Amino acid sequence: MPRRLLGRIAIVTGASSGIGRAIALTYAQEGASVMCADISLNASEDEHGKSTHEVIIAGNGKAAFVKTDVTDESQVKALIAESVKVFGRLDIMVNNAGVCSEIFGIASQVGGLRVHETTMETFDKTMNVNARGVFLGCKYALAQFLAQEPLPRNSRGDATRGWIVNVASLAGIVGFQGAPSYTMSKHAVVGLTKEIGISYAKDRVHCNALCPAFIDTPLIAPITKDRENPIAVGTTQAVTAAHPWGTLGQTEDVARAAVFLVSEDSQWITAQPLVIDGGYMAQ
Repeated sequence: MPRRLLGRIAIVTGASSGIGRAIALTYAQEGASVMCADISLNASEDEHGKSTHEVIIAGNGKAAFVKTDVTDESQVKALIAESVKVFGRLDIMVNNAGVCSEIFGIASQVGGLRVHETTMETFDKTMNVNARGVFLGCKYALAQFLAQEPLPRNSRGDATRGWIVNVASLAGIVGFQGAPSYTMSKHAVVGLTKEIGISYAKDRVHCNALCPAFIDTPLIAPITKDRENPIAVGTTQAVTAAHPWGTLGQTEDVARAAVFLVSEDSQWITAQPLVIDGGYMAQ
């Protein structure tokens, strides 16, 4: 099967672990050159102690790493510029970096945190990374897309300028009890995705969001890996049972969807939140 992203240039934020790492590795397997961005290098998920870009290079792929705080406008702007400098252009922007500080509240007490119990420190951190960070990634990726020549016309006759994939959450569509600032931030991501998809359709820029349910990543490890805390154990069992498929999602489930949204298979899809949830929302 031909590699679907051969010759494409992608940036993935939050690429050091979890969903971001899986997307970066899968994009590279599909032929893309990948600029991995994160606030730090993290090789803990690789048995050989390699960071994401090192794994790609070891597999004869093309990748690099730029340390990036997605809440810092100057750093996000520099990330885009460095990617263009290294690889020549930018075709795909994946805004994946995110936090859920409230997950610790869910792990420590039944029902998690409600609005009146949420500190402003938690709210500000969550909104800065999850909403501001996505906005900045979109802003500077779009500027680059418009400044460069579009890709050759596809089978629809469109000269595509670029693809944006924003990693939101099921909490961007429905309420996520116990995590108000996380829910608010992910609704903001879905809303921005729709606005960009509409506003830049005439420029042939695709913008879609991934909305996974519970994925087995370090982000939710405080509840899934804590075998000593009965609340965490009970929460894990309840969360797993809430998915009709009977399991938590895996990072590869999201990564494969992320490939679809930037491939020729999704030429006429934009401004959409794609749910990846093992049947959770159908109930």
